Amino acid sequence: MTANQTDQHEGHPIVLVDGVCHFCQGLTKWIIKRDPEGKYHFASLQSDVAKKLLEKGNLSTDSMDTFVLIEDGKYYTRSTAALRLAKGLKFPYPLLYVLIIVPKFIRNAIYNMVARNRYRWFGQDEACMLPTPDIKDRFL
Repeated sequence: MTANQTDQHEGHPIVLVDGVCHFCQGLTKWIIKRDPEGKYHFASLQSDVAKKLLEKGNLSTDSMDTFVLIEDGKYYTRSTAALRLAKGLKFPYPLLYVLIIVPKFIRNAIYNMVARNRYRWFGQDEACMLPTPDIKDRFL
């Protein structure tokens, strides 16, 4: 990441998603619609930027089946990342954060089932989604 890119995204929570997964692409668009202030910024797990961020957080750079939220220098994955992200969206989505009381092993079991089947259920592309000009500045 260049210094200019770093400045542009500094202070924003960063969401790392599988860039070729149709479900993940749809989720990214869904988040953007519910984040009118542009708080969340995004990168594809397949990108060099994401690989550097994952290494910095001591996370695997080989696994494309996780959802990562980097917020205030802390790394959250899977269901915890999703719930923390929902907490930062416009109402009523922060109410979903109450699900954090469900034990993590149960939340992640459901998450893992969706992650394992997402390509079969929703499909995938050969390459990562290209952001449209109106949201391009939110992508690393």
